[in-house]
Amino acid sequence: MEDGPSPEGLFSPLIEHAIELSAQWHDGTYRKGVWRDPAFEVPEGEEVQIPIIAHLAAVASIVRRAGWGEATVAAAYLHDAIEDMNQHGQRLRRKQLRDAVGADVARLVVQVSEQKLDDDGQMRPWRARKEDYLEGIRTGPPDAAAISLADKIHNLWSITQSLQADEDIFSALSGDAEAQRWFHAAVLEASTPHDDPRLPPMRERLQTELDRYEAALRPAA
Repeated sequence: MEDGPSPEGLFSPLIEHAIELSAQWHDGTYRKGVWRDPAFEVPEGEEVQIPIIAHLAAVASIVRRAGWGEATVAAAYLHDAIEDMNQHGQRLRRKQLRDAVGADVARLVVQVSEQKLDDDGQMRPWRARKEDYLEGIRTGPPDAAAISLADKIHNLWSITQSLQADEDIFSALSGDAEAQRWFHAAVLEASTPHDDPRLPPMRERLQTELDRYEAALRPAA
């Protein structure tokens, strides 16, 4: 019989802080697709939206179940914090993040963040942003590859669920169906230089999601 976790290992103040900070930063911001029917009565005139924190929790859960440590799990909760503005149009600065959760977590978050704006503050082209992101995954630490794989597993799973529910998900996304297929496959490829034994199951799951996605795109016979 395997030993259970130690009492100290049951709770991580670092992860708790990351959850709190991510919930605060992304408060009032939502995912781009809703494919499940609500489990409760929705007031007339209201719409059900999925808070971003649901995605962050899913990504962090994948990272944790794959066997990564607390700094990587904390960074998974915060992986969109630098990249995305909050509901007030503010951007979280790297120093603010580092001061809050430490250099190790902040470094991982930076590693998995797209550089969306150019030097003039204008939005960079989608493909250029993705190419730079992929290079960072190839050359960065395996922990960053793990967060990226977990992020893409959940994102692509969610896109496929929307397709299977006949939701027009691509109207809400920056990249069309082929661009999404290319990018998720490219993330899978970019992770292959890393030989950490915790990564192969994550790659296999992303490949499964790519297969599901491509099947959902094919017209019914």
